[in-house]
Amino acid sequence: MNIYPAIDLKDGEAVRLEEGDLKRAHIFNSDPVAQAKIFEDAGFEYLHITDLSGAFTGEPVSGDCVKEILSATGMKAQLGGGVRSRATIDMWLEMGVGRVILGTAALNDPWLVMDAAKELPGKIVVAIDARDGTVVVDGWATHSDMSAAELAQRFEGAGVAAIIYTDVLRDGQLKGVNVTSTAEMAEAVSIPVLACGGLNSVEDIQALKAYPNIEGVVVGRALYDGTLAPAAALATAAE
Repeated sequence: MNIYPAIDLKDGEAVRLEEGDLKRAHIFNSDPVAQAKIFEDAGFEYLHITDLSGAFTGEPVSGDCVKEILSATGMKAQLGGGVRSRATIDMWLEMGVGRVILGTAALNDPWLVMDAAKELPGKIVVAIDARDGTVVVDGWATHSDMSAAELAQRFEGAGVAAIIYTDVLRDGQLKGVNVTSTAEMAEAVSIPVLACGGLNSVEDIQALKAYPNIEGVVVGRALYDGTLAPAAALATAAE
């Protein structure tokens, strides 16, 4: 299982939101580049970057900061937030991002996702964010009528590299990952799934590892707060 430490970018700082609420943003490092280096020095190989400002505006905002992070580290990065066009996908890939994440577009413009996944093998990830099992988009500000599983199944066989499933009610709360819902997602599709939202212990990682189709987990606040030790997380994931 792979561990993806998260850096959420807002106004040039690394922050974490509670339940996707911009008014409940906690600044954890005013220097995201330094934070990325901290994660790399701790032994992490992967990085999960979110352009939070872009997620709410629908356009990329944090390009300069992302470029600095990629130049300063050798980590394999996946990035999402405000990716609504093929031009934006290509921009991030040309910058050096390994995988581009599409969330709102997956609901509103599924053909964009499917075409990109077909033409860019292994480069496209779908983010499915859910509140009480129902998909939310536009930085979690807009509710839809579609279930998370239904949206995931839309991309079965399309060539999507992975699905990131987030229970937004757990995100930034340190309440523990929603293993049940994540497992249901992993069993609903053959696409590899990454868990996101609320992880705070090695026990969460151990519970997720019981499901073969769960490829990894995105973790943010638990690392920033020190609730989860990097060495323990990596060791548990590698067992």
